[in-house]
Amino acid sequence: MTITGGRDSLGSVIEEPWRVRFQREDELVEQLQSQLAEALQRRGKALADGKRELGSSYKVAKELGRSYTVVNDAIKKYSTTE
Repeated sequence: MTITGGRDSLGSVIEEPWRVRFQREDELVEQLQSQLAEALQRRGKALADGKRELGSSYKVAKELGRSYTVVNDAIKKYSTTE
């Protein structure tokens, strides 16, 4: 049997060992979590900038069509410039 590109000579898919698949997916999860944390920080700063420009979290929420609580909590939790 010759293995090429993850398939045997009959064309059926040969699955990688579960440990290899787990490790690859675990690394992807870590990368995505890191990217999410960075995006939440930037989002919080953007909302804080909006609050500074518009004068209140309520006005930012109204402008974005989001709840006041979501906007205010994001500013408090993720903005370092509040």
